[in-house]
Amino acid sequence: MGVDVCWDPAAAQPPARRAAFRSMTAVTAGDKAAWLELFAGDAVVEDPIGPSMFDEEGKGHHGHDGISAFWDKTIANVERFQFTIRDSHAAGDEVANVGTITTYLPGGYRVDTDGVFVYRVREDGLIVSMRAFWETERAMATARQEG
Repeated sequence: MGVDVCWDPAAAQPPARRAAFRSMTAVTAGDKAAWLELFAGDAVVEDPIGPSMFDEEGKGHHGHDGISAFWDKTIANVERFQFTIRDSHAAGDEVANVGTITTYLPGGYRVDTDGVFVYRVREDGLIVSMRAFWETERAMATARQEG
């Protein structure tokens, strides 16, 4: 499945929205190299915000090395992603996307993560910050085995 979006990615869009779409597209394709190229060298990924099973200290994943390690710990373990963005609010150099990330995990499990996903870019369009607001317990409550 591709990326479900509520805007036309071919139309003129604010830079942060374009970067968010490219990020979702690279994740859906499983293309780590393309995903990492979207981030500035000093970028920070906080997914989710605060302490979590992915970031015990809650300080985020910093720079290409930290963001690459985040991919290996999280994204690489998912068989398939589906992004459903129900709304998107662009302002200045940021965009806040409201939606659901559906992850298909080994063993036929599926998890739906509702959240707000905020991207900030610099002038050249590279992502300097990606912050995901979602609740672990709420997402895990949706876990189910399919098929």
